[in-house]
Amino acid sequence: MTTTLSPSLTTATAGRVLRQLSHDHRTVAMLLVLPSALLGLLYLVWSDVPTRPGQPDTFDRVGLIMLGVFPFVVMFLVTSIAMLRERTSGTLERLLTTPLSRPDLLLGYGAAFGLAAALQAVVTVTVATTVYGLDVAGPLALVVLIAVVDAVLGVALGLLASAFARSEFQAVQFMPVIVLPQFFLCGLLVPREQLPGWLQVVSDALPLTYAVEALQEVGRSTEATGTMWTDVGVVAGAALLALGLAAATLRRRTS
Repeated sequence: MTTTLSPSLTTATAGRVLRQLSHDHRTVAMLLVLPSALLGLLYLVWSDVPTRPGQPDTFDRVGLIMLGVFPFVVMFLVTSIAMLRERTSGTLERLLTTPLSRPDLLLGYGAAFGLAAALQAVVTVTVATTVYGLDVAGPLALVVLIAVVDAVLGVALGLLASAFARSEFQAVQFMPVIVLPQFFLCGLLVPREQLPGWLQVVSDALPLTYAVEALQEVGRSTEATGTMWTDVGVVAGAALLALGLAAATLRRRTS
């Protein structure tokens, strides 16, 4: 088995994953419909909540951040379970007896789900801004970009988590370990500067923190800021690191 990257094998893997996704209608609905539906629920909850003068509406503030959180969570779940099925069914073992390397496999998965994430982000942002009236100060293209990068982070962490799971139930169990702490400490529930000092340090080490900060920058600035680009770079770097760790820990088969 080779360990070098092959663009053709990576592309072939991405194509195979996309074909599998296209035949799984429930997963497609989860990817494209669920984030918009959940955002609509938040809109109904906060549509009549009064806000202070000069402050953004609660839905505009929280809904914008959830445009990055929802893709992260959904992609984590879908990817971790999909890769686990590849192992338990023996598909992964058969694939790795071919010239396909682990990096090719994981980059192919990342590319396929990255394309799915891009479509998901476009659909969700379009619905949020047209149907729910979400108001964003910055360009919507930047919101889509951040949502896609955050979704790819979810894909990478899902692939990494799947390497340590022996069943779909165990894969789902990783969600409260990996996802919820990032959600609690990202600055959505409580401003990060109000957290205890040691929790601020933990928050600084979590990639979702930077995705949220990037979206907050787009929400209050009409143009891209240096902080936003730095945050996007951190999230992208964390995704690449997670993919590298996933490649190093991936097992051929789970009995």
